[in-house]
Amino acid sequence: MEASGISANRAYIEIVELLQPTSVPRVVAHDADDDHILAAALAANADLIASGDRKHLLALRAYQGVPIIDAAEAIRRISDQ
Repeated sequence: MEASGISANRAYIEIVELLQPTSVPRVVAHDADDDHILAAALAANADLIASGDRKHLLALRAYQGVPIIDAAEAIRRISDQ
């Protein structure tokens, strides 16, 4: 008998597609890790980026047409669909 965590992990793995951005441009001057978030979102053709990073990511508001919003706004948008 499988623990529910193991079966949940298998279900997650079945719907996940791993990708690697072809490049990671410098966008956020003071936080290079945020550049990886932006590059991954573009590589995945993301509809939006949900973040709690008010200092860097949320301050951008959008990157190359991808809105950057907080979690509350993401939930509102998902609920409206």
